[in-house]
This record gives sequence, C-alpha cells and structure tokens, in this order.
Amino acid sequence: MPSPLFRPQDRSPRTPAALWTGAAVAAAAVLLLLVAARWSPLMSLDRAVADTLHRHAVADPGLVRVNRVLTDWVWDPWTMRALTAVAVGVLWARGARPLALWVAATSLFASLLQQGLKSLLDRERPQWPDPVDSAQYAAFPSGHAMTAVVSCGLLVWLLRLHGAGPGARGAALAVAVVSAAGVAVTRVYLGVHWLTDVVGGVLFGVAVVALSTTGYARYAAPRAPAEESRALRA
Repeated sequence: MPSPLFRPQDRSPRTPAALWTGAAVAAAAVLLLLVAARWSPLMSLDRAVADTLHRHAVADPGLVRVNRVLTDWVWDPWTMRALTAVAVGVLWARGARPLALWVAATSLFASLLQQGLKSLLDRERPQWPDPVDSAQYAAFPSGHAMTAVVSCGLLVWLLRLHGAGPGARGAALAVAVVSAAGVAVTRVYLGVHWLTDVVGGVLFGVAVVALSTTGYARYAAPRAPAEESRALRA
C-alpha cells in the first residue's frame, strides 16, 4: 500500500492541482497589479468598507477589544508560525525530515515574499483621527492574513498526507477557513488594513500553499516506489 507521505500524483500539467495552482497565482498577481496601479473602483471600495467598519468600531469598544484579542493572540502571525514549528518538530521526530524541511522552507518563503511585496508597494495603511488600533510597516499584503492561510493550509495538507480521516480533515479545513476569514475581518475592522490588503494576503497565502504542495507532489512521486519497497522489506 502506498505510503501517505509519498502518494504518487498525475504529473500532467492539466491536473486539477496544477489548474488550481495557476488560478491562485494568477488571481494574486492580478490583484497586486490593480493595487499597484491604484485602480479607482478598487480604491473606492477600500475606502467605503474602511469608513463603514471604522464608524462601527468607534461606537463599540467592547467588540474592538474582542477583535484585538483575536488578532493579537489567536491569529497573530507568531502564533501561526509556532503551530507550524510544532508540526515541523513532530515530522522531524518521526523521521519525515525532507517533509519537515519542506514545510519549514515554505513558511520561511511566505514570510520573505510578504515582506518583499510590502517593500515593493510601500502602501500606506488607513489613517484615522480617532484610531482604535495601530500597526507598523506597509499595508499590502496583510501579514496576518497571509501567515494564517499559509500555516493553516500547510497543516490541513499534512493531515491529508498522513491519511487522516474525512472527519478530521473536514474539521481542520473548517478551522482553517474560519481562521483566514476571521483574521481578515479583524484587520479591516480595527482599521489597520484596507479590504484589498487582506484579500491579497489570502490570495498570496493560497498561492504559496498551492505551489508548495504541488511542488512536493512532484518531488515525492519518483521516490514513492522506493519508499514502498523499503516498507515491504521492513
């Protein structure tokens, strides 16, 4: 029986995985270009959403506190990276060291890409006379949103590789979706990001996970027969 860590994949360029990966990368690139060009309809949407949510936040300090706890602790990038580090440690201890290094490298690449895009665009964050929260560095893409998507996406993928049942995978996917959507909402609600910042963070996060998982499938497929042979001899 094939090892779940080395499940062969159809390497045709038209597989669903390849198509989804291409779609994720294309969507992220298109949004990046529109934001860089400051496309007027998109900028107007950003301003309208930001103004509406900020008015609500100023009027509801209690909900602001809830959002700050969620964004600063539950979905903070360092919390997400800590979860990834735990997964890498478990993989390493179980002997899946190439996979552990792959996951660690993906997380590092996502962080470098995020910072590179922030430096490239140097987009200003929303400015308010009565802010309810503050943040540093450039706005696009949202680091909170991108890190949450990458970390949760990798963890869901690892569950699938290890043959987790549909119930466990479904629960993990639900948590991942709630986390990605939740952190995106908190960042806009607190007035530290534009809507397109968090959408960009999600899209680039999905693109990174898609590229990484597709790349690992291509890396692992030629090694599957040897892995199965060793397992049969053990």
